[in-house]
Amino acid sequence: MEIVATGVEVIGAHGPLLAPTSLRVADGQTLLVTGEAGTGKTALALALSGRLKPSSGSIRLDGSADADRLRRAVAVVDAPQITEPDDSLQVRDVTAEGLALARRGSTRRKVRDWLAERELPGDVRFENLTAHQRTRLLVDLACESRTTRALVLDCPDRHGDDPQLWHSLATARAEGGMAVVVLCSTHSADKLGAPAVRIGADDKSTSAG
Repeated sequence: MEIVATGVEVIGAHGPLLAPTSLRVADGQTLLVTGEAGTGKTALALALSGRLKPSSGSIRLDGSADADRLRRAVAVVDAPQITEPDDSLQVRDVTAEGLALARRGSTRRKVRDWLAERELPGDVRFENLTAHQRTRLLVDLACESRTTRALVLDCPDRHGDDPQLWHSLATARAEGGMAVVVLCSTHSADKLGAPAVRIGADDKSTSAG
């Protein structure tokens, strides 16, 4: 599977939300996309997953521009105010909702066993998880859906974790056969020493390594 974004731009009611950006990512690849606050990272995440129609440019999954196919195949992980869980929820409730959305069993026993396998607590507020636990939980839940073939992690570095931790989660999923895009700050990408696409860079040859 390959996702190709070409000159994707999003214009909001009050002006540009995302400058024209191009990228390419395929199964088995992890692609970092950098941009500072206000550059449209969440808008790009929603566009890449077929949840926001670009004002210009195109996003194709294996050559198809069908937004429904993108929505089924691409999961957006932890997008601020979009897919991020309410911090006040219990971890078990976040898990139950995620499993239900993935059309998996979400009974109390199923949730308890699922969390136990990952050595995660169920009876604490979501906000009390460490940054790494939070990201791992949400990535694992996103991958429970049988249709998920690609992940877009929206700014895992905003939680203050060591970039190596969330990057290892992303690369593990890529090594398992998924296409993975991680939106992050330039500082995080520099700290990782990893190549990255810059939001607003309209280089149509840019791809994951």
